[in-house]
Amino acid sequence: MASIQLPSSQAQAAAELARRELARRRAATRYIDFLPTVAPPGWVYDAPHLRLIGQHLDAVTRGEIDRLAIFMPPRHAKTETVTIRYPVYRLEKQPLTRALVTGYNERVAHKFSRKSRNIARGRIAMTDKTGADEWETTAGGSLVARGVGTPPTGYGFDLILIDDPIKKREEAESPVYREKIWDWYTDDLYTRLEPGGAIILTLTRWHYDDLAARAIASEPNRWTILRLPALAEENDPLGRREGQALWPDRYDIESLGRIREVMDPYSFESLYQQNPTPREGSFFKVNQLAIVDAAPAELRECRGWDFAASAGKGDYSAGVRLGVDGQGVWWVTDVRRGQWAPDERDGHLRQVAQLDGPGVKIRMAQDPGQAGVDQALRLTRMLAGYSIRSERVSGDKATRASGLAAQINAGNVRLVRGAWNGELIEELRQFPQGKNDDQVDATADAFNELTLASQSLQGKLLR
Repeated sequence: MASIQLPSSQAQAAAELARRELARRRAATRYIDFLPTVAPPGWVYDAPHLRLIGQHLDAVTRGEIDRLAIFMPPRHAKTETVTIRYPVYRLEKQPLTRALVTGYNERVAHKFSRKSRNIARGRIAMTDKTGADEWETTAGGSLVARGVGTPPTGYGFDLILIDDPIKKREEAESPVYREKIWDWYTDDLYTRLEPGGAIILTLTRWHYDDLAARAIASEPNRWTILRLPALAEENDPLGRREGQALWPDRYDIESLGRIREVMDPYSFESLYQQNPTPREGSFFKVNQLAIVDAAPAELRECRGWDFAASAGKGDYSAGVRLGVDGQGVWWVTDVRRGQWAPDERDGHLRQVAQLDGPGVKIRMAQDPGQAGVDQALRLTRMLAGYSIRSERVSGDKATRASGLAAQINAGNVRLVRGAWNGELIEELRQFPQGKNDDQVDATADAFNELTLASQSLQGKLLR
């Protein structure tokens, strides 16, 4: 039987209708239903935690979530599910999407990009630009791949996917490296995000002061956090019983138990439970500090200030706001810190006092000698109307901080989540052997001001 040949115009119309129908079906597809169509051999994407991730990614696609943090153990398909396949899904549903994919180095980022590109071929029409560092679709969409520290200069993005920016423990424990990642995020990535764009941070937690902690603290009310520990804890987002494995088909309780036996508790708690805590210090048991989202409204508060001996020599001035509630729980609610010249420091002191309000007492360490007295008098006059007191420093630093240490070591101190958490915790952990102690001194002074009821609280100088 001879085949029927449609006129070219009819054939084109039929092809267009078929194309539109395919586009309609793809647009209606949930992400979790898309995954089996692009799954590698042997992979099953019908796991509860992957379904939950799919629901969150659908919300990102709809514009309901624009900051999503996903914390998962190693080898639980977070990269394959989120970083590699979700950009392809977005380019099918929203063809003009411009996506940025990042990894801990350039090679890894390009590997992600190649995998995404290979999946997209046959599903999405592409231009001749098909490199691992950047590829484009004929509809105007694109995917750019960069490693940590490499700026995507000249581009704007609707979708930024950051995948495990830390490679190993040595990097995680380095304050310098963590600061490098933060600078890259704030200066090179965040500035490339288009209005209405979304950031997805998919990682295994290595450190309490990692990129996730800082990013969430910088926009505390914006992030949706999906924390999926290997072994379920109380209030599990999947409804698991406590101790139940996240992906028992691959890592059952026995497998996770063997891993736990090999690893030290510090590493297992961070990498597998997504609950990084500080290493215990010798003076301050900083692993007893709890980081919370907010403090009670009713606190008796003081901001302690410790001033640098000189500007430009690595010394810091710090102002720490500390409060105590009616149950005797202590709350660090804010830290201001910088390497400021005297005039700049005074400006910060005045501005912070105005922000705190007259209800927050001010305690300043007074330098010895007449110069210290003169400075204290000048600052007291500058801050007229506030409850301010200068205390002449006496005794060693450890003795002055002993009362604060007792409360921290008993688990009675909370830190309100903020970008300053990491630096304060690290300084407390290293005290008294650390390079800097300005924040410790300021916090201890505020603590002593609030606890030593026998001292005057009316803003006068001690002679």
